[in-house]
Amino acid sequence: MVGNAPTAKSGGVFAGVAVLWVVVDQLVKAYFEHSYALGQVSEATYGLFRFHLVHNTGMAWGLFGDSTFALGVISLLVCAAIVAVFVCYRRLTGHAATTVETCALALVFAGGLGNAIDRFAQAYVVDFIDFTFIDFPVFNIADIGVTCGFVLLVAGYLMATGKHAASEAAPSKR
Repeated sequence: MVGNAPTAKSGGVFAGVAVLWVVVDQLVKAYFEHSYALGQVSEATYGLFRFHLVHNTGMAWGLFGDSTFALGVISLLVCAAIVAVFVCYRRLTGHAATTVETCALALVFAGGLGNAIDRFAQAYVVDFIDFTFIDFPVFNIADIGVTCGFVLLVAGYLMATGKHAASEAAPSKR
């Protein structure tokens, strides 16, 4: 490995997860755009969620409504920052990114990119998953990537730093 750059394997994992997540996100959004009328709501599935096609020009809970372009630019800036964090991960954290951390960063990146694509191509984000058991914003696959990626990143970091600390505390065998 040269300097702090990620290995080819971890770079491949990052790229593979990110591309796969963006493709799935865009395909599922296209399905709902062509199969549902705007505002159409399906029957609830197991009382947990329903499908509800929404065009979101802001963020969750209606924040920054009609700020599509600005939010798209912010999404791209965050995506660029995530790539920079991935490239400099060892320097920032003291350890190389684990597979879990690499996948987590890729999911957050892909989620931001998937929604940015919508914002620039359509001037809105396509949302369609609506929880029925709580008051929660309608969301999409990209949002799942951002949320789950963040949780995975925190968990992966805690696991990696715990292993690192344990290995340093263990007596060396000579």
